[in-house]
Amino acid sequence: MHLTVDKMTFDVLISRQQIEQRVRELGEQITRDYRDKNPILMIVLNGGFIFGSDLMRALDIPVEVDFIKISSYGDQLTSTGEVKMKKDYDSLVGGRHIIVVEDIVDSGLSVSFLKNKFEMQQPASVAFATLLHKPDNSRLDFGLEYVGFEIGPEFVIGYGLDYKQNWRNLPAIYVRVDGRESEHGA
Repeated sequence: MHLTVDKMTFDVLISRQQIEQRVRELGEQITRDYRDKNPILMIVLNGGFIFGSDLMRALDIPVEVDFIKISSYGDQLTSTGEVKMKKDYDSLVGGRHIIVVEDIVDSGLSVSFLKNKFEMQQPASVAFATLLHKPDNSRLDFGLEYVGFEIGPEFVIGYGLDYKQNWRNLPAIYVRVDGRESEHGA
């Protein structure tokens, strides 16, 4: 199915069923890894809330949830290169197991910022769960523990990912199919 947004054409890249299956698998893996650890799921807003809520329901362990909001995109298709704090978390994370839940890891700038921020509070551990990872764009000096799907550099929307704050509500991931000029967008 084609979708047209601001004269850009999108097609389904990852279906709702594929997402649901992969979220269940990630939930099983996290459940095994964090049995008896009571982690805090630190969901990164705005994009991570859909993946985070589905992932939380896929877990068979007690978890706390908190939210943090940062921005490195604004309304642009590419990262501004600067991470801005929009809302800080409320939990006491010292000595706790933290799982940061992101919708997408693109350049890695945001997760690097978050890793440094949380490690200053001396948690027991910090892990990352992301629905999407763009490994060709990523410049990380650490690994991501839980990755739903690896994708190319194209611009994507849906399932929490937006274009100018819209289209997060799409139940699948849509990829831009016109103008594939290696954009780094969300």
